Amino acid sequence: MSVSKRSIKELLEKPWLPYVVPFVLFLLFTEPARYFPSLVPFLYVAKTVVVGGILWFWRHRYAEDFSSGLTFSEFVLAAFCGLLVLVLWIAPEGYFYQFDPRTGFNPYALTGTKGAAFGLIAVRLMGASIVVPIMEELFWRSFLMRYLIDVDFRSIAMGAFTWLSFLGVAVLFGLEHHRIVVGIIAGLLYGLLLVYQKKLRGVVVAHAVTNFGLGVYVIATGNWAFW
Repeated sequence: MSVSKRSIKELLEKPWLPYVVPFVLFLLFTEPARYFPSLVPFLYVAKTVVVGGILWFWRHRYAEDFSSGLTFSEFVLAAFCGLLVLVLWIAPEGYFYQFDPRTGFNPYALTGTKGAAFGLIAVRLMGASIVVPIMEELFWRSFLMRYLIDVDFRSIAMGAFTWLSFLGVAVLFGLEHHRIVVGIIAGLLYGLLLVYQKKLRGVVVAHAVTNFGLGVYVIATGNWAFW
């Protein structure tokens, strides 16, 4: 085997790769939208399909992360956490600093017909409610929260706590969103849920409830700034 093939094989076997690649690709598809607004619909569909496909391709690498199921009470607590984050995301609007505030993702303004707008809404809702929670929680709270404790992150139990990993991930999670303050609060609540339940499924459910609820709110009110 040549050196280059051996290097590629070794890279593909890195335990952190399936956690980092989907997140990085999502960001790479997102950033050009700031400079090419006309490409927003295509970029969003592309990143949803590509990142979703990669998560499915590497699904067996995440088996350990999702090995623990949720009891009914744990599911209810996770859903409640997601609803709490949703309220805290919407209620303080206009009171906290926002980095680079924008008009949001308005499918009617981005497409030429109602049919295309409905299709884009469906993709957006699916991406935000399914792809994003899985992708982000795998990166932030399965990988990075444990990696900040030990680079051999798989040796660290899910939901393990140190102040550095807990606060560091919450702050970085907030900085990923232009609503920085509420983003940090959301990161703290999701992190607390994981530390309490020790199960990634719970925090994925919470994140999915938040994002789905936000999508329903946006569609119902037309307040596209939240998208």
